[in-house]
Amino acid sequence: MSSALPTPHSPLPTPESKDIVLAFSGGLDTSFCIPYLQERGYAVHTVFADTGGVDDEERAFIETRAAELGAASHVTVDGGPAIWSGFVKPFVQAGEGYQGQYPLLVSDRYLIVEAALKRADELGTRLIAHGCTGMGNDQVRFDLSVKALGDYQIIAPIREIQKEHKEVRAYEQAYLEERGFSVRARQKAYTINENLLGLTMSGGEIDRWEAPGEGARGWCARRSEWPTSTLKVKLTFKHGEAIELDGVPLPGHTLLARLNAIFAPYGVGRGIYTGDTTIGLKGRIIYEAPGLIALLVAHRALEETVLSKAQNRFKPVVARQWVELVYEGFFHDPLKADLEAFLGASQRCVNGEVVLETQGGTVEAVSITSPHILNAKGATYAQSADWGVAEAEGFIRLYGMSSTLWAEVNRESGA
Repeated sequence: MSSALPTPHSPLPTPESKDIVLAFSGGLDTSFCIPYLQERGYAVHTVFADTGGVDDEERAFIETRAAELGAASHVTVDGGPAIWSGFVKPFVQAGEGYQGQYPLLVSDRYLIVEAALKRADELGTRLIAHGCTGMGNDQVRFDLSVKALGDYQIIAPIREIQKEHKEVRAYEQAYLEERGFSVRARQKAYTINENLLGLTMSGGEIDRWEAPGEGARGWCARRSEWPTSTLKVKLTFKHGEAIELDGVPLPGHTLLARLNAIFAPYGVGRGIYTGDTTIGLKGRIIYEAPGLIALLVAHRALEETVLSKAQNRFKPVVARQWVELVYEGFFHDPLKADLEAFLGASQRCVNGEVVLETQGGTVEAVSITSPHILNAKGATYAQSADWGVAEAEGFIRLYGMSSTLWAEVNRESGA
């Protein structure tokens, strides 16, 4: 089916139902979508998938915002447990950021799609709308997920207005203000995404490759505000999944939220990421992921002590492929499930406790306890060994034979 929304001067489509479900965040783009779609004859039903990045005040604002914009109905869905099991658990077990850095903070998009489609099924409509632009990666994630999960028609208002307006955000602001709807000051300057995974910011001077301004900051405290005391926390893992924080068992999404609150005051997890987007442009964002970065550090420290040398060498290959699939929109590709089967199998001995420590900015794993640490009973690296000198020399000779032979042969031939 076509995903094109008609221009204001073209006939409206004639679907069986004019009900349309909009994935709604309360931000500039999705706020614009409600009156824009209404003026084209749609009854707009909004769904906010609460994936953990908002407090009670913000959640109330989103619900009020949907009502004041004229949504036919609004539903808030608790996405915390789903984002932990569906993304955080395999991502931490994979242990790799996209292009070695970015921790995939917008992966809640896939869960948002699932919530929107569930609401569409309840309403008996096949019409789905989102506020993604035609310039970014999210449109790929939304559209491919919708197509993988059923036969729905996708309508993307922001992509449509890009055909006629170069300064899209300015047009959206003016459109809303002309109809009596206010626009938050922060939304005028930046595109901001928050969820349980962390926060991303783009727009303004960030997009111009300039130093971020004072307003380009979310959860992570400035260095001048970091506490003077050292922070230590203990994480307990079972089969590669964090299950306890400082000895207290917690559901995964609650544990991650606690880590965000604990490490953000120390400025942990903030970075500026520049990399290759799915659509081919270079992208630049500020990201803040205090809890997720802490989890990655702890998990990697434990994993590296209990996996074999061959596992530690091969696993990053699988991890990078998994991360690329998720980043580029292929969340429902069968290869992703195949890779997760390997990742899950690799975690059977990733059990133990890790103590993390930070004095601000970065976090380190300072101690590890596990029954699976691969210690040799009679040897410690660079300290003591239960083999002799002759055995060491023999090993070196055989291990380096190919390289040594090449040097000898070609030295004698003058090559």
